[in-house]
Amino acid sequence: MGGLFGVVSKEKCVTDLFYGIDYHSHLGTKRGGMAVINRDGGLARSIHNLKQSYFRVKFEPDLRKFDGLSGIGTISDSEAQPIAVHSHLGRFAICTVMKLSNVAELTKEIMAEGRVFTELSDGTTNATELVAQLITKGRDFADGIRYVQDKIEGSCTMLILTDDGIIAARDWYGRTPLAIGKKDTGYAVASESCSMINLDYDFVRELGPGEAVKITADGIEQILPPEGKLHICSFLWIYYGFPATSYEGMNVDHARRNLGRLMGQQDDVEADLVSPIPDSGTSMALGYSEGAGIPYRNAVLKYTPTWPRSFMPVDQATRDTVAKMKLIPNYGQMKGRKIVFCDDSIVRGTQLRDNVQLFRGHGAGEIHIRISCPPLVYPCPYLNFSASKGPLEFVTRRTILDLEGAHDSHLAEYSTYGSPRYCNMVEAIRKNLTMDSLKFNTVENVVKAIGLPKCSLCTHCFDGTAND
Repeated sequence: MGGLFGVVSKEKCVTDLFYGIDYHSHLGTKRGGMAVINRDGGLARSIHNLKQSYFRVKFEPDLRKFDGLSGIGTISDSEAQPIAVHSHLGRFAICTVMKLSNVAELTKEIMAEGRVFTELSDGTTNATELVAQLITKGRDFADGIRYVQDKIEGSCTMLILTDDGIIAARDWYGRTPLAIGKKDTGYAVASESCSMINLDYDFVRELGPGEAVKITADGIEQILPPEGKLHICSFLWIYYGFPATSYEGMNVDHARRNLGRLMGQQDDVEADLVSPIPDSGTSMALGYSEGAGIPYRNAVLKYTPTWPRSFMPVDQATRDTVAKMKLIPNYGQMKGRKIVFCDDSIVRGTQLRDNVQLFRGHGAGEIHIRISCPPLVYPCPYLNFSASKGPLEFVTRRTILDLEGAHDSHLAEYSTYGSPRYCNMVEAIRKNLTMDSLKFNTVENVVKAIGLPKCSLCTHCFDGTAND
């Protein structure tokens, strides 16, 4: 997915910028990047590959070259960024959180005008540079940002570093967030509100859908009103967001506990204990224990000192190794017990199948899996939701292929909770993953747990709903 962080200060900004970006590391990632307008007028920039390391480790040796009062940075799940640009709008750097489905079309259109792309990402158009090119077609930054919002298919939230401040612009549908914080020396803007807490910024507000503001050390100026329609990604609360973060006033940890509590209240399984599959299953398991009245225990624990989230490695073999090595079964809690294991989602199913086998091998008597969200049936066209290269990487779509002979057959029925086809799909997944029972949460519970109206949430990956 990725995250953004920026600082405009009356003092040297590099410390806040460095730690603020690092606090977004749970959102990715392939790469990290920083750009700062230095006090001598120069633009300093660093970009590093993070596939085999951490942001702090990679960027700490670079900090001496950043000596400015304003800067932006990113944890990027895709292309190398920030991009630095010289144009009729002046010098600027830009970083984004986005996914565009019409990159090829827009690239062709821009190149037909005689423009040149200087950055490539894995041999293809760098989408952040593409956005920068589109912005420079505007009369000013506000006009260029609105042009981007009109032209793209997908989503795009961005930070733009200029010589006189930062411009922050949220996606037209608000699918990804941007929050502003303030302290005596200036302002910060971030994808994750929790990234500002330890840096002593007080929360000011979130940008609305389609809104753009210019931020200086002295204040905030709106340059584009929030004219879009809020359709924020519900998966932020289910998986991506850090528990201390809030989006649209709704806390992530609170929503996850609600997801578990609602599911526990509606479940009739007989079990000895409830355990999370950490980390993102932890809050859900606490809520499920409360709702079902079943004791909470840690039947499996994550070895936290060294292991990141297992979606970070790019190749499947490495991903599977990380997924196995980071979780340590607690034999003392597991042996002979009927256990409800809570997890956030099932994407491919490979990790969960391996976990089930691991738990059985360590003495679990019965294994009941409860998933905090509905089945993932539709690949996300709006965000880099996962490393998925196509719908057949979803265990749901492979199961539908087995049942129907075509992976895209009767999708509306397969995504309707309680329908015959839905029940057949879930049962087939249960058998394939060798668990005693399997249940997913409902879209209705997701909406209720988060606390926003259904029309303000994107649930496309569950039910195919879109509002473009």
